[in-house]
Amino acid sequence: MNSLTRILASSGLLKKDLDYHLLRTSMVIIFFFFGYQKWFNYEAQVLIPFISNGPLISWMYPVFGIRGASTFLGVSEWTFGALILAGFWNKRLGILGAAGSVATFVMTVTIIPFMPNGWAASAGGFPAMVGNVPFLMKDVVLLAVSIYLLKEDVVRVRALPKA
Repeated sequence: MNSLTRILASSGLLKKDLDYHLLRTSMVIIFFFFGYQKWFNYEAQVLIPFISNGPLISWMYPVFGIRGASTFLGVSEWTFGALILAGFWNKRLGILGAAGSVATFVMTVTIIPFMPNGWAASAGGFPAMVGNVPFLMKDVVLLAVSIYLLKEDVVRVRALPKA
């Protein structure tokens, strides 16, 4: 184990901020691809069980309709992704993107307990996930990443010299 630790330490993989930059880049990529999907009818239809059962997002259908809700989410995801990308150069913009990302994933994670048929009755129910619930579980990690980016950007902005 000591030799593995030495190899990793000398490899550059543990370079300061590598994790921060990898997570920021990953979130930009995720928001780009997931936001892109929202512009198409196929995705608007796929989102129906998610939005309909989301306690924090079900308001979108009465306000925007099915396609409008999908478009609203696409615009939001591209906006947050662009702000997270801008956070490479401007930490204040990164804070806005990360805060939007936190809100996004709080909203999606809260769908999990309300998703119908999300737990396999044949396996005793919870925690045996089925249907849409396994897809939503990734958002638990994305929420944690969003909180990490938010914390890092706030710390970095506070460390800037006062003008």
